[in-house]
Amino acid sequence: MKSVLIGVGQAGGKVTAALSEFDTRNGFGAVVGSLAVNSARSDLQSLPLDTVLIGGAQVNGHGVGGDNELGTEVMRDDVQEVLGAIDGRTTAEAEAIFVVAGLGGGTGSGGAPYLVKELQRIYDIPIYGLGILPGRDEGALYQVNAGRSLKTLIREADATLLVDNDAWRSSGESLESGFEAINERIARRVGLLLAAGEAVEGVGESVVDSSEVMNTLRGSGVATLGYAAADASSDAAANVNVVTSTTRRAVRSGLSLPDTTRAERGLLVVAGRPNAISRKGVEKARSWLETEIDSMEVRGGDFPLRQDRIASVVLLGGVADSDRLDEFLERAKQAARKAEKEESETSLADDRIDGLL
Repeated sequence: MKSVLIGVGQAGGKVTAALSEFDTRNGFGAVVGSLAVNSARSDLQSLPLDTVLIGGAQVNGHGVGGDNELGTEVMRDDVQEVLGAIDGRTTAEAEAIFVVAGLGGGTGSGGAPYLVKELQRIYDIPIYGLGILPGRDEGALYQVNAGRSLKTLIREADATLLVDNDAWRSSGESLESGFEAINERIARRVGLLLAAGEAVEGVGESVVDSSEVMNTLRGSGVATLGYAAADASSDAAANVNVVTSTTRRAVRSGLSLPDTTRAERGLLVVAGRPNAISRKGVEKARSWLETEIDSMEVRGGDFPLRQDRIASVVLLGGVADSDRLDEFLERAKQAARKAEKEESETSLADDRIDGLL
């Protein structure tokens, strides 16, 4: 699926750079434009992307300090400059725009939902959010910011693909090295999803194309992405169990939003050498996925790649039941209640997190 990537905030810019680099390194050609937007000049200087600095009049390139209301304000004030830069990258071949942001910081959590709203007003192609939720140990401010931003982003975007920072962080990793590793893991997983249908290593038997990705995300609210890979035989007949087991692991332990048990739609993409992908395995895995997420709307296909391993990428759209998401929202509410009590201000309405817009 040929896509334009717009990274907003520090995390958004780094993930966008990692995704662009992954796509270029593998020669997929799925990323047809990329841009990083931030209110902190120092965060933009290290990125190998074209950039736009916003909020110069208010914060003079020093960032918004975690204030996501100010993040929304600086995006609103400078949005025409951002839209002008995006317009130059969104050519006729673009099938979707992804606005990428960490939802815990200030510029990303505040600016991304407003930018999505403006892009919806201008473009006819889908506008998706790729949002990164803060981990449990990232502080109360990040939890409150992410709760408010997520509520708004889900409302404004055609779909929001969520990545929980705790999901793909390995035990023992420091916070800083963990973020770097997570960015690479996001790049591989999302990069393979976007590249599906942009096959560069031969023609598969049942190739997934961009329309199937978009149909899975259609009106889906929250989406999650799973991934697992394993060594494979050169003989497809010997890889039935490889395909089914990697699909199970992708869902049971590899989802970007863990503990998701029900979804409206699913898409299974099995990547590997065409002569090594078992069609029987793909069909068995697809049938298992239907039962696992309690949906009959599950598509499946293959993605030819020159690699000796087989990888299963699972996209779930319209997440209907996720213990991890419920747990995060409860953390955000508790953090907001604590802030309300300390500041003697009302930041919750009817026990819900207020949106930004």
